[in-house]
Amino acid sequence: MVKVREDYPQMSDGSVDLDAWLARIGTKVALYDPDALKRACEFARKLDEENSAREHVWSARTSSFLTGLAMADILADLRLDQESLTAAVLYRAVREGKTTQAVIEKTFGFDIAHLIDGVLRMAAISQIVNPDKKAGFGKDQQQLDNIRKMLVAMIDDVRVALIKLAERTFAIREIKDATPERRQRVAREIFDIYAPLAHRLGIGHIKWELEDLSFRYLEPESYKHIARLLDEKRLDRDEYIQNVISSLKAMLDRMGMHSEVTGRAKHIYSIWRKMQRKKISFNEVYDVRAVRVLVPEVRDCYAALGVVHSLYKHIPREFDDYIATPKENGYRSLHTAVIGPQGKPLEVQIRTFDMHEEAELGVCAHWHYKEGTKGGKNAGYESKIAWLRQVLEWQEDMGEAQLEDFAEQLNQAIHDDRIYVFTRDGHVIDMQAGATPLDFAYHVHTAVGNGCRGAKVNGRIVPLNYKLQTGEQVEIMTTRNGIPSRDWLSSSLGYLNTTRAQAKVRHWFKQQDREKNIIEGRELLEHEFMRLGISLARHDLDTLAPRLNVKTGDDVLSGIGAGDIRISQVISLLGTRVDSSAQQDLLPRDIVSRSRRTLAGSPVIIEGVGNLLTHIANCCKPIPGEPIVGYITQGRGVSVHSRGCPEFMHLQETEPARVVDVQWNQSETDVYSVDIHIRAWDRTGLLRDITGVLANEHVNVTGLQTHSNKSDGTASMQVTVEIGSLNALGRLLAKIEQQPNVIEARRYSA
Repeated sequence: MVKVREDYPQMSDGSVDLDAWLARIGTKVALYDPDALKRACEFARKLDEENSAREHVWSARTSSFLTGLAMADILADLRLDQESLTAAVLYRAVREGKTTQAVIEKTFGFDIAHLIDGVLRMAAISQIVNPDKKAGFGKDQQQLDNIRKMLVAMIDDVRVALIKLAERTFAIREIKDATPERRQRVAREIFDIYAPLAHRLGIGHIKWELEDLSFRYLEPESYKHIARLLDEKRLDRDEYIQNVISSLKAMLDRMGMHSEVTGRAKHIYSIWRKMQRKKISFNEVYDVRAVRVLVPEVRDCYAALGVVHSLYKHIPREFDDYIATPKENGYRSLHTAVIGPQGKPLEVQIRTFDMHEEAELGVCAHWHYKEGTKGGKNAGYESKIAWLRQVLEWQEDMGEAQLEDFAEQLNQAIHDDRIYVFTRDGHVIDMQAGATPLDFAYHVHTAVGNGCRGAKVNGRIVPLNYKLQTGEQVEIMTTRNGIPSRDWLSSSLGYLNTTRAQAKVRHWFKQQDREKNIIEGRELLEHEFMRLGISLARHDLDTLAPRLNVKTGDDVLSGIGAGDIRISQVISLLGTRVDSSAQQDLLPRDIVSRSRRTLAGSPVIIEGVGNLLTHIANCCKPIPGEPIVGYITQGRGVSVHSRGCPEFMHLQETEPARVVDVQWNQSETDVYSVDIHIRAWDRTGLLRDITGVLANEHVNVTGLQTHSNKSDGTASMQVTVEIGSLNALGRLLAKIEQQPNVIEARRYSA
């Protein structure tokens, strides 16, 4: 399952036998100057010995020399070149301050020093994805500069990323005896950053190892449980697999097909992920028993697939053709699940020998060196690192956007699934899953996106927020001198789902006049607040400004107008809860699927009074996210009002001593009753469409009244729903307003 690094060849005195080690490396990599690599090893060993003598301590576990050899072993398995191995051997000595970049450049040359410098800069990735909260990293402009430089280095020379992967692979192999805190920290960093990076670069065996080892420390109980289940059935499974291999190989030989059939180990993390994703038990994971068939040509893959399906019954909906439609990292293979001997499920992977090499080595399968010079890089190599260039392009489009946004984009760039669509001329475009025609337009060119006013998919006109699917042909209809719409930046409307397109639209609005942005921002904010039935004073915006990383209320409005600040951010900060992540979706699906419950505790916290009985005032019915205040009633405890409620303002004037400060104490399962007013031009099917939106958004309706006005042809609806937050309410109202003939949808206050 998890690869264990080999012991180093040793001399009689216990030191590493460098000649034997180099000979072993030479069986994997063509070394154009073995003596130069040996000099680097001796240099690193000498630095270790000198440092140990000064500190009077030496440990193999902390040896930068042995760490460098281990990294070089990993890179040799990836068939990297001699320069990469040399940089790996010396890297830890530089990182630990035992020598300097200048000394390395003088002794071993600019190329080696440049590679080491790039690997050192990659530490910036770790900090933006897993920032040190105490250090306030997100506000450090120097770190943003480091990220730019690091990305440029990775784009110029992908070996930088590969050396860092080797260093992190060695690190997680060696942390078994570390403190629990260190194991968690290293495992989280590797799981979040470097396992996805290995996946993006197509290095399969490194990806699986990083995922399994990270999972072992992040979810130890789940890891042990699945490992125990695998061990209990290992002997039976191995015997079963050998029987399948023999029968399948015999059939392929009878068909005259040259093939190699092997058993394929299922990785613990992938088993757990499949169980979680499909909500199935261990016994329902089809590919615990798996074989892999390697054949010479692509046509042989499909021929072998026919042989497999002739021997065993295919399990419906368990077939993937990654040859016709490769994964985003270039992975190609046929995957099928069948009912094997004894009625047990079995997964079979079929690919060519070349595809298998690419699946295991990724970009390294395309990295050729001859006599110390780099050979040409083919199209496969270029496509595998294209995403790195895209990340840099997105960051440039963002201009001076916040570092936190860049971290989110980098994470999304690493993790996103892909779709493949066609242009009108038949060219294939690789895009993020969930992309819309508007995302496609911006992918083609910024001017095409700005001027986009319609789209056709497979010759049929579709909305601009239509979700594209693999294999569809997209045609964009534009207008001359077109400009973006601010609605495109609304997450609830779903026009733009790729970070690159969103960055381009935000950049366009940022270039517009500040005063115009302030006016536009105020109109957008007032419209949303009117729709939600809440009020906001100018001083409230000034108070919120620092929490949005701007100085004044006008900066908030300008940011909203330019698209840099989302209205949902402002709404989330109106309450006392700063964490808005729980309010991003309308209601989490797993919560909606359960029966809603009433908590025994109060939905609000009363400042300085203690735990009193509370109830939500019927006059304004506040919900989480808007400012609230309490009023002590006679016999009914504390009634909770919105701060802008007219009824409360009257009570405050007459009996101010009864007013108390309160704040929300919301659980994810809390829901609140809200009245919604809808006005629309009357038409057949209007009520059906509105209730359809409510059903699709999993909103519970507790009351509904409709009235048609024959004199002006309008219809009014009063709908009472259960909602979890202001953001959820805003999203619902936006969905309703998108329906044909709807004039307005807003929160109703009696």
